[in-house]
Amino acid sequence: MRQVGRVTVPDEEASATFRAAVAGLRSCQDQVQRIRPELCFEEVPAPRTLAPFATAVGATVRVDGAEIATGRFVLLYDPAGQRGWAGPLRVIVYIRAELEPEIAEDPMVGEVAWSWLTEALDARTAGYAEPSGTVTRVVTEGFGAKRAEPRSTGFELRASWSPLGTEAGGPPPEDGADGGLAGHMAAWCGTMCAAAGLAPLAAGVSALRPASRRRSP
Repeated sequence: MRQVGRVTVPDEEASATFRAAVAGLRSCQDQVQRIRPELCFEEVPAPRTLAPFATAVGATVRVDGAEIATGRFVLLYDPAGQRGWAGPLRVIVYIRAELEPEIAEDPMVGEVAWSWLTEALDARTAGYAEPSGTVTRVVTEGFGAKRAEPRSTGFELRASWSPLGTEAGGPPPEDGADGGLAGHMAAWCGTMCAAAGLAPLAAGVSALRPASRRRSP
């Protein structure tokens, strides 16, 4: 049993709720991959110490056989909530993408990358709270046996937030009015695609279709 405020929640109930959430996220992956074949998903180990329940998904954006962006999406669920969370759920994401040197040197690249994420969340979710994150420029140079490898530039985005207005479980709805947790995964996918320089997703896709959204202050 788990104590949630003044309510005792059976572990079995919490486990079932989280399994439903994972099923909804997998459904979202299937929808995204049908319309964005450049994205490849895989299950990756989830952190074991951050919450009683956790799942993680990795993704890679490939164009013409070249890997141009990678990412990771982690969903944490603690029925009792945690300090700094707005509810029992927390999403953690990571995105790394290659950039042209002149773009990587732009002092606004951090703000632009962060805006890709927040705009995607505003467009595809019912809301979010307590957003936090960093954007880091990355320069990779080879030395020794790797000296001949070309210098590469890119950025890494790390962020977390608490989903609002959604239950832990449930698949994305048919009408696109609210993607639920799937909408948060779709926002992560959209941010990766923006970082990779891909064109915006076509309109009319239920899990990704924009609707009236708001951000929690």
